[in-house]
Amino acid sequence: MLTKIMAQNSIVEVKGLVKRFPMGSSGFFTALKGIDLTVSEGEFMGLVGPSGSGKTTFLNIIGTLDKPSEGRVDVLEKDVGSLTSKQAAQLRKEEMGFIFQSFNLLPVYTVFENVEFPLLLLNKSAGERKKRVMETLEWLGLTSKVDSRPAQLSGGECQRVAIARAMVKRPKLVLADEPTANLDAENSHNILRTMLKLNEGLKTCFIFATHDEKVISYLQRIVHLEDGRIAKDMKVRSSGTL
Repeated sequence: MLTKIMAQNSIVEVKGLVKRFPMGSSGFFTALKGIDLTVSEGEFMGLVGPSGSGKTTFLNIIGTLDKPSEGRVDVLEKDVGSLTSKQAAQLRKEEMGFIFQSFNLLPVYTVFENVEFPLLLLNKSAGERKKRVMETLEWLGLTSKVDSRPAQLSGGECQRVAIARAMVKRPKLVLADEPTANLDAENSHNILRTMLKLNEGLKTCFIFATHDEKVISYLQRIVHLEDGRIAKDMKVRSSGTL
C-alpha cells in the first residue's frame, strides 16, 4: 500500500539560469535565457514547448547532467553548478530517477535484474533488494513478468519496467523526457495513470519535458517555454484520471 506523505518543501530552486552552447570558432547559442523557477515536493509538472524551446536542456541541468552558464540551480539543496562530476553522479544515484522515451533497459537482464540494478549501486542487501523490487513490480502490475527479458515484453511493459527502475530507490525527484513518445494512446494513458498514482501516493516530484498532448492532459502545473524563456507558468486541473 502506498503511504501518503503530507510535507511539501522546495525541491528545485532556479534563479537567473542562462545556458550557452559554443557554435563554431567564436559564437554561442543561448538555449536558456534567464530562467527563474521554484518546484515543490510532490508536484506533477511539465516543461512544455516546441522543439528548440529549451525544455530538454533545462531538464538536463535539473538532473545534474549539465551545468548552468550563469545563474544558480539548487536541486535537493545542492548547487548544481558547484558539484563535481562524482558529487553529481552520487546525487543522481541516491535521490533521482530518470525515465526516457527509449526505455534503456539492459537486454540480457530479466525484469527483476533491470529493476534491481539501482539498488546494487546503492549497496543494498540482497533481502532489501528483493523486498523493494517485488513491492515496486507489484505497484506496476509486473509481478508476472519478473523473469522475462525486455525482448519478451510489449512497449508499454518495457516502459513500466523503466518506471519501476526509476522508482525502486524511492527517489524524491523523477525526471521524464518524452516518456510516451514510443507508445500508442492506450499504453500512454496507462503509463501516465501509473505515474500519477505513484506521485499521489509517495509524493515523489515528477518533472516532464514534453510536447505530447496526452502527457499535458495529466499535468497539474505547466511551464511553457518559448525561445529559452518561460512564457507561462500555470497550475491546472488535470483532466487525466486514475
